[in-house]
Amino acid sequence: MDYELNVTYITFGGHVDVHKYRYLYFLIMFTVYILIICCNSTIICLIWIHKNLHEPMYIFIAALLLNSLVVSTAMYPKMLIDFLSEKQIISYSACLFQFFLFYSLSGSEFLLLSAMAYDRYVSICKPLHYPTIMRKNTVSIFLILAWLVPASQIAVPVILSADMKLCSLTVKGIFCNNAIYNLHCVNSRARSIFGVVALMNIALFPVLFILFTYTKIFIISYRSCGQVRKKAAQTCLPHLLVLISFACLCAYDVSIVRLESDFTKTARLIMTLQFVLYHPLFNPIIYGLKMKEITKHLKRLFCQSKEI
Repeated sequence: MDYELNVTYITFGGHVDVHKYRYLYFLIMFTVYILIICCNSTIICLIWIHKNLHEPMYIFIAALLLNSLVVSTAMYPKMLIDFLSEKQIISYSACLFQFFLFYSLSGSEFLLLSAMAYDRYVSICKPLHYPTIMRKNTVSIFLILAWLVPASQIAVPVILSADMKLCSLTVKGIFCNNAIYNLHCVNSRARSIFGVVALMNIALFPVLFILFTYTKIFIISYRSCGQVRKKAAQTCLPHLLVLISFACLCAYDVSIVRLESDFTKTARLIMTLQFVLYHPLFNPIIYGLKMKEITKHLKRLFCQSKEI
């Protein structure tokens, strides 16, 4: 602790041989960050430019990819700086802010996937009512709630953690996730309760809603004609793949604090990197390859680039 400036610094202890491989780590992470920006931004721009993609399904996809961009930007610059620094440290207040962004935006991803599931349910199961139900105002409300609800819920445990006494100044990770709870001398019951409530509201309930919705979709599709089944497969499969991938990563993140003694430092680093390396690239690849209209515009874009 720096008493002169009254600033508490937290050390990231999750790096493996960072001084030996710092330039390799930096090169890999920097390359991936550029790819994340390019891949996500390309699809967002395509959806923004082409009017035939101004539909709720594609708007939610654009919001999901924008969410990934913001999460990556909240993590990557600090990690890139740490790889080239002698000490991997962050102020406690900045750590809490990074924690807030990471978990509020992760919650937003679950809610956006829920909105997409509802959109698909109405489109496939109630096609005649789709224009009246999924209006622009409805989409706007879903988007606002998807970002506002998680932010308000995660803000409570963050505020409660701000003034808690710290007995450790080393986080077993490379960014500020829920491992920061191990820094506190005493576990706050109020914070634990708010944390559980937030987890249920922005993760568990949305996942259950998505599974229920897609079950209904598949039941109705199975009873319908081949064209309806094909439409359901084309539009729902990418969402389910993204949901399964993200839910598995979140399950690991929630459980790592309880099971961290069972993981080696290298294994913990590899699993943690899935959030910042694999998932932000998984979303645009899945939607770019599996969504027919987006794939069509991507092919046109690259064909025009080759001709030029």
